[in-house]
Amino acid sequence: MPSAAPAEWKGPPSNRTFLGHPVGLFVLFLTEMWERFSYYGMRGLLKLYMVNYLFITVRQTLQGKAYDGAGNPDDVIGWGFVKSLLPTIDPSTLEQCVGEKVKALVAQNPGMLADMANTIASQKCAVEPNASLLYGAYASLVYLTPVIGGWIADKYLGQKKAVYVGAITMALGQFVLFGADNLFFIGLLLLIIGNGFFKPNIATQVGSLYPPGDSRRDGAFTIFYMGVNIGAFICNFVCGTLAALYGWRYGFLAAGVGMCIGLAVQFLGRNALAPDTLQERKSQAVQEEKQSLTANERKRVLALIILCLLNVVFWAVYEQQGNTMQTWADEKTFWPSWASSTWFQSVNPFFIFLFAPFLDRFWAWQSKRGSEPSSVAKMAIGCFILGGSFVVMVAGARIVGGDKGSLFWPVFCTMLLTIGELYLSPVGLSLVTKVAPVRIVSLMMGTWYLSSFLGNFLSGWIGQFYTSMPKEMFFLVLMVLGISAGTAIWLFNKPLKNAMQPESPHGGSSPVSSTAS
Repeated sequence: MPSAAPAEWKGPPSNRTFLGHPVGLFVLFLTEMWERFSYYGMRGLLKLYMVNYLFITVRQTLQGKAYDGAGNPDDVIGWGFVKSLLPTIDPSTLEQCVGEKVKALVAQNPGMLADMANTIASQKCAVEPNASLLYGAYASLVYLTPVIGGWIADKYLGQKKAVYVGAITMALGQFVLFGADNLFFIGLLLLIIGNGFFKPNIATQVGSLYPPGDSRRDGAFTIFYMGVNIGAFICNFVCGTLAALYGWRYGFLAAGVGMCIGLAVQFLGRNALAPDTLQERKSQAVQEEKQSLTANERKRVLALIILCLLNVVFWAVYEQQGNTMQTWADEKTFWPSWASSTWFQSVNPFFIFLFAPFLDRFWAWQSKRGSEPSSVAKMAIGCFILGGSFVVMVAGARIVGGDKGSLFWPVFCTMLLTIGELYLSPVGLSLVTKVAPVRIVSLMMGTWYLSSFLGNFLSGWIGQFYTSMPKEMFFLVLMVLGISAGTAIWLFNKPLKNAMQPESPHGGSSPVSSTAS
């Protein structure tokens, strides 16, 4: 079936700009900043909360402090069922882990009796590999539901309403975590559902602010990505500190308040945003969603799906930040007495807004010289840098051994890892809005996040080997995985580039800029 004529672009109702961009970009910037404050503030606590509080009976009531509380994990609704699905820990692995943890607990808590240390260590070692799996399952599912949320927005709600639904649902999830330990899994479920509505539809609105071919679009996604990471940077100083001073639940409360602030920003700035793609179709009475994709569109969609699948290993390695790298930061790193180990989660976003402007200028310089890599090539480079960053942790694990070590190791690794992320993640977001057919752009954005779903799930599975493998070998595996992912993307660079050429108004394919291919 022949395709309908492309819908006329309808930008934001206001022509006001700030720093050369539509004001709506900064509304979305602030909305996403506070949503990421909420997400990463909770994520930085999640694994430590499960291991040190929720799923053991002798509990650390204040994050990073003494084990001075008591509780029953079986009171958590659904824990019995979830536990039955999780693998049993190998006895020899458990014994080795307990020995190491007893020594660490006694060193960190002078005066702790050996029996108490053994009880805590036994429970922590039994739950830690499964907590890694649960962390990976949660972090993956929040990237699976955007496929459904994007489809619902494209077909029924529109991006704006979907963002409101998602924000309200996520705020409720955070408040459930604050209100009752036993509703832990219900809180996580609300967060997973809410993120499905929110995540694909906030990023899609950034692309809607700019007409096709606007050279500001890549820069807009870089600015938007900085907003993401400002929220991720500040959240751990707030949520982690509240959890350390007043208790875990107050960290979740702060995360919920942050989500409410983001919701308020989106509502107050709603008139600065462009119409939804759904609104455009209704206003023009063009029922594009009932039409088949053209051959060119199908080729572009297939290319995006292949690229998403190639990204899976990148995310599996990258997401160790909140999993095994956070465990290293908590158990194997010296921190000042006034600092919380959860602050480690702010290192990555700090480096993002430090390096993002530099890379933006660097790519512009390369573009003028005609040497800027294509988007697919940038993604391959990002994987190579990600893999290479774990050379630092291999060296750190060898030097630190069974003791604690300097902050240098996880921080320097994260600095390199962040550069790899900047070569892949914002570039991919921009690419989706350029290459995907307009009438399914939110669905394709959800498909982009599907790679994060699979990657996070794989991340949780990989993370369980942190307690059973020598640390040096574990980080070496991460290095090899990252470099292998880069090699795979690099090999597919040319065919993917050719497949992603958009359709010209006169039929056939039209060339695109290097950053769009």
